[in-house]
Amino acid sequence: MGNPLLATKPLNVIMQEAAEEHEHSLKRALGPINLITLGIGAIIGAGIFVLTGQAAAQSAGPAIVISFILSGIICAFAGLCYAEFASLIPIAGSAYTYGYATLGEIFAWIIGWDLILEYAFGAATVASGWSGYAVSFLEDFGIHIDPKWIATPGTQLVYYKDHWGTIMSVQPLLTASGVYPSSLPHATGVFNVVAFLGIAAATFILIVGIKESANFNSAVVILKVAIVLVFIGIAGMFVLRHPALAAANWHPFIPPNTGKFGDFGLSGVARGAAVIFFAYIGFDAVSTAAQEAKNPQKDMPIGIIGSLVICTVLYILVSGLLTAVVPYTALNVAAPVAIGIDATGVRWGSLLVKAGAIAGLGSVMLVMLLGQSRVFYSMSRDGLLPKWAGTIHPRFRTPWISSLVVGVCVAFFASLIPIGDLAVLVNIGTLLAFVIVCAGVWILRRKRPDLPRPFKTPLVPLVPILGILTSLAAMMSLPAKTWWRLFIWLVIGLLVYAFYGVRHSKVRKAAANSAR
Repeated sequence: MGNPLLATKPLNVIMQEAAEEHEHSLKRALGPINLITLGIGAIIGAGIFVLTGQAAAQSAGPAIVISFILSGIICAFAGLCYAEFASLIPIAGSAYTYGYATLGEIFAWIIGWDLILEYAFGAATVASGWSGYAVSFLEDFGIHIDPKWIATPGTQLVYYKDHWGTIMSVQPLLTASGVYPSSLPHATGVFNVVAFLGIAAATFILIVGIKESANFNSAVVILKVAIVLVFIGIAGMFVLRHPALAAANWHPFIPPNTGKFGDFGLSGVARGAAVIFFAYIGFDAVSTAAQEAKNPQKDMPIGIIGSLVICTVLYILVSGLLTAVVPYTALNVAAPVAIGIDATGVRWGSLLVKAGAIAGLGSVMLVMLLGQSRVFYSMSRDGLLPKWAGTIHPRFRTPWISSLVVGVCVAFFASLIPIGDLAVLVNIGTLLAFVIVCAGVWILRRKRPDLPRPFKTPLVPLVPILGILTSLAAMMSLPAKTWWRLFIWLVIGLLVYAFYGVRHSKVRKAAANSAR
């Protein structure tokens, strides 16, 4: 008997679980369109509305277009590896299940625990942003919520131009207008009820059913993609009417480097790619729904690659038109797309962007929570987490207790904790998942070349190696404190595994029985 820490879950067992159809199994209800919209729902959020302008203004200038192409290529390496696994092993759990099948139990546990960073903390972070947009949108129509219920405890808010906002977000406007914060009405946050209700609504939709969740997500995705297309249409017409202005704003396309790495020039394009890489995070959440796809062998690759390609094209068009309409130096603001639409003379830009951000962030919350509950479901089925995490509702056919527990925890995270640095933890957790999935494809090709693969990652081992190296390079660009937090989080996870998972692991028990 080998090292039990490296025990792998037999593929025939995984495939048998994937084929189960009864009231205690997940319901297969998703087609290719549902899966593509799940991916788009997870990817298009605040990134396209916020990060585009910041990366252009601070690092790449108009060459932010090249940065998006570079980031799309990096994600494509991981996306191709995810697509092979999702078609070969069509079961809930994503990178956790792939790691269990190829690298061993300890790696599966690490990646399962790590995915909590991506999905649960990611949903909490997104809920905070969603709350801000929702409150501002309501205030535009004269609907005001008591400020102590719109922010986390201790957050200082000021009232300016009929809107409540944090001092940090309002400060640039106050400075430009010569207004002192001390002269404005103040309030202190107690509990972010809006974020709590947002997570609660997403959790309810997930519990009611995967088909209902997917249809709601599809409707939201159609709305936010329509808003993005409206911007592309308006800005595109403006550029056609004012080609000289666009040419001036695009010159120089790659601004000269200031002498500091990452401040424009080629290094700025690379730094921009690292910043906006995180606008792509989310496509891997499609693979967590593999066990709920009608025809996973065919449809999972379509969902993963399709959503990645569509979002990359949209990102390139938006960033190119945005820097053509407005000088890149003016885009370091919270809502750069609104600035872009205002510059075209269409004054309803701010409302449009807020509506798009509310829809976009809402669907990201939904998909993140779906991913987290499905990872818990898979870990519970393997005995690494308690049985309640894998309990399926007999009517709705969803992991309702897991969804409820995750939803409640995330709702309180979003309502009570100023997330801040947790966003970076989400990034490092995702990149670690990318590394393990790419390595898993390479290993399984060598160990089991005989397996029928409905979708094959091209150019193995080159694509997996490039996926590993680019993901590790992106991880290395993150601050040291993020690595320390990841280390502490993984230590906590290993303690849970040592005191519960080791004693209840079904793979360990099966291996021990066969060795007798």
